[in-house]
Amino acid sequence: MKLRLLAVGNKMPAWVTEGYQEYARRMPADCALELVEISPGHRSKSSSKEKAMQQEAEALLRAIRPQDHLIALDVLGKPWSTEQLSEQLGQWRMAGGDVALIIGGPDGISPELLAKAKQRWSLSNLTLPHPLVRVVVAEQLYRAWTLLQGHPYHK
Repeated sequence: MKLRLLAVGNKMPAWVTEGYQEYARRMPADCALELVEISPGHRSKSSSKEKAMQQEAEALLRAIRPQDHLIALDVLGKPWSTEQLSEQLGQWRMAGGDVALIIGGPDGISPELLAKAKQRWSLSNLTLPHPLVRVVVAEQLYRAWTLLQGHPYHK
Protein backbone atom coordinates (compact mmCIF):
# COMPACT_ATOMS: atom_id res chain seq x y z
CA MET A 1 0.00 0.00 0.00
CA LYS A 2 1.12 3.49 -0.75
CA LEU A 3 -0.09 6.56 1.15
CA ARG A 4 -0.24 9.60 -1.13
CA LEU A 5 -0.57 13.02 0.46
CA LEU A 6 -2.07 15.33 -2.17
CA ALA A 7 -1.49 18.83 -0.83
CA VAL A 8 -2.37 22.17 -2.36
CA GLY A 9 0.62 24.48 -2.06
CA ASN A 10 4.24 24.55 -3.06
CA LYS A 11 7.36 26.47 -2.08
CA MET A 12 7.04 25.45 1.55
CA PRO A 13 9.36 26.79 4.25
CA ALA A 14 12.34 24.56 5.01
CA TRP A 15 10.93 23.52 8.41
CA VAL A 16 7.82 22.11 6.69
CA THR A 17 9.80 20.16 4.11
CA GLU A 18 12.22 18.84 6.73
CA GLY A 19 9.44 17.92 9.17
CA TYR A 20 7.42 16.11 6.53
CA GLN A 21 10.49 14.29 5.15
CA GLU A 22 11.56 13.16 8.62
CA TYR A 23 8.37 11.15 9.10
CA ALA A 24 7.95 10.07 5.47
CA ARG A 25 11.49 8.63 5.61
CA ARG A 26 10.57 6.54 8.66
CA MET A 27 7.66 4.80 6.94
CA PRO A 28 8.40 1.28 5.65
CA ALA A 29 8.40 0.47 1.94
CA ASP A 30 5.13 -1.48 2.21
CA CYS A 31 3.42 1.63 3.64
CA ALA A 32 5.35 4.37 1.86
CA LEU A 33 4.26 7.99 2.21
CA GLU A 34 4.52 10.11 -0.93
CA LEU A 35 3.86 13.84 -1.24
CA VAL A 36 2.20 15.22 -4.36
CA GLU A 37 2.19 19.01 -4.39
CA ILE A 38 -0.62 20.75 -6.25
CA SER A 39 -0.19 24.35 -7.38
CA PRO A 40 -2.67 26.68 -5.69
CA GLY A 41 -5.43 28.20 -7.78
CA HIS A 42 -4.94 31.78 -8.92
CA ARG A 43 -6.20 34.29 -6.35
CA SER A 44 -6.55 38.02 -6.90
CA LYS A 45 -8.90 40.86 -6.10
CA SER A 46 -10.67 40.37 -9.43
CA SER A 47 -11.14 36.57 -9.19
CA SER A 48 -13.38 34.63 -6.84
CA LYS A 49 -12.19 32.12 -4.29
CA GLU A 50 -14.63 29.63 -5.85
CA LYS A 51 -12.72 29.83 -9.13
CA ALA A 52 -9.41 29.19 -7.33
CA MET A 53 -10.96 26.24 -5.47
CA GLN A 54 -12.25 24.84 -8.77
CA GLN A 55 -8.76 25.07 -10.30
CA GLU A 56 -7.36 23.24 -7.27
CA ALA A 57 -10.11 20.60 -7.46
CA GLU A 58 -9.36 19.95 -11.14
CA ALA A 59 -5.65 19.54 -10.41
CA LEU A 60 -6.38 17.27 -7.44
CA LEU A 61 -8.75 15.14 -9.53
CA ARG A 62 -5.99 14.67 -12.12
CA ALA A 63 -3.67 13.46 -9.34
CA ILE A 64 -6.16 10.96 -7.92
CA ARG A 65 -5.89 7.48 -9.40
CA PRO A 66 -8.97 5.28 -9.89
CA GLN A 67 -7.75 2.74 -7.32
CA ASP A 68 -7.12 5.35 -4.60
CA HIS A 69 -9.18 5.24 -1.42
CA LEU A 70 -9.87 8.96 -1.14
CA ILE A 71 -9.76 10.74 2.23
CA ALA A 72 -10.36 14.47 2.57
CA LEU A 73 -8.87 16.35 5.48
CA ASP A 74 -11.80 18.50 6.50
CA VAL A 75 -12.67 20.35 9.70
CA LEU A 76 -16.18 18.85 9.45
CA GLY A 77 -14.78 15.33 9.09
CA LYS A 78 -14.55 12.66 11.75
CA PRO A 79 -11.92 13.21 14.44
CA TRP A 80 -9.78 10.11 15.02
CA SER A 81 -7.66 9.41 18.04
CA THR A 82 -4.23 7.96 17.31
CA GLU A 83 -5.57 4.52 18.17
CA GLN A 84 -8.51 4.99 15.78
CA LEU A 85 -6.16 6.20 13.03
CA SER A 86 -4.04 3.11 13.62
CA GLU A 87 -7.15 0.95 13.19
CA GLN A 88 -7.99 2.84 9.99
CA LEU A 89 -4.45 2.31 8.69
CA GLY A 90 -4.77 -1.40 9.40
CA GLN A 91 -8.07 -1.52 7.51
CA TRP A 92 -6.60 0.38 4.55
CA ARG A 93 -3.69 -2.05 4.42
CA MET A 94 -6.02 -5.05 4.53
CA ALA A 95 -8.08 -3.58 1.67
CA GLY A 96 -4.94 -3.70 -0.45
CA GLY A 97 -5.30 -0.47 -2.42
CA ASP A 98 -3.52 2.84 -2.16
CA VAL A 99 -4.79 5.74 -0.08
CA ALA A 100 -4.90 9.37 -1.21
CA LEU A 101 -5.25 11.99 1.52
CA ILE A 102 -6.23 15.47 0.33
CA ILE A 103 -5.16 18.71 1.97
CA GLY A 104 -6.99 21.62 0.35
CA GLY A 105 -5.86 25.16 -0.21
CA PRO A 106 -6.49 28.25 1.93
CA ASP A 107 -10.23 28.13 1.20
CA GLY A 108 -10.61 24.40 1.77
CA ILE A 109 -11.68 21.61 -0.56
CA SER A 110 -14.40 22.10 -3.19
CA PRO A 111 -17.79 20.52 -2.43
CA GLU A 112 -17.46 18.43 -5.62
CA LEU A 113 -14.22 16.88 -4.38
CA LEU A 114 -15.52 16.41 -0.83
CA ALA A 115 -18.43 14.43 -2.29
CA LYS A 116 -15.96 12.02 -3.96
CA ALA A 117 -14.13 11.29 -0.70
CA LYS A 118 -14.84 7.93 0.90
CA GLN A 119 -13.87 9.35 4.28
CA ARG A 120 -13.39 12.77 5.86
CA TRP A 121 -10.83 13.18 8.61
CA SER A 122 -10.69 16.16 10.94
CA LEU A 123 -7.36 16.77 12.65
CA SER A 124 -8.85 19.35 15.00
CA ASN A 125 -11.59 21.90 15.47
CA LEU A 126 -8.78 24.45 15.34
CA THR A 127 -7.87 26.12 12.07
CA LEU A 128 -4.37 24.89 11.29
CA PRO A 129 -1.98 26.41 8.76
CA HIS A 130 -1.94 24.16 5.70
CA PRO A 131 1.85 23.73 5.75
CA LEU A 132 1.68 22.49 9.35
CA VAL A 133 -1.01 19.97 8.41
CA ARG A 134 1.50 18.15 6.18
CA VAL A 135 3.84 17.63 9.10
CA VAL A 136 1.07 16.63 11.52
CA VAL A 137 -0.44 14.12 9.07
CA ALA A 138 2.97 12.57 8.31
CA GLU A 139 3.79 12.26 12.02
CA GLN A 140 0.39 10.80 12.88
CA LEU A 141 0.58 8.25 10.07
CA TYR A 142 4.02 7.22 11.30
CA ARG A 143 2.71 7.02 14.87
CA ALA A 144 -0.27 4.93 13.72
CA TRP A 145 2.06 2.57 11.87
CA THR A 146 4.31 2.17 14.94
CA LEU A 147 1.24 1.37 17.03
CA LEU A 148 0.29 -1.41 14.59
CA GLN A 149 3.84 -2.78 14.84
CA GLY A 150 3.98 -2.68 18.64
CA HIS A 151 6.89 -0.23 18.36
CA PRO A 152 7.54 1.87 21.50
CA TYR A 153 7.41 5.24 19.64
CA HIS A 154 3.75 5.75 20.61
CA LYS A 155 4.38 5.41 24.35
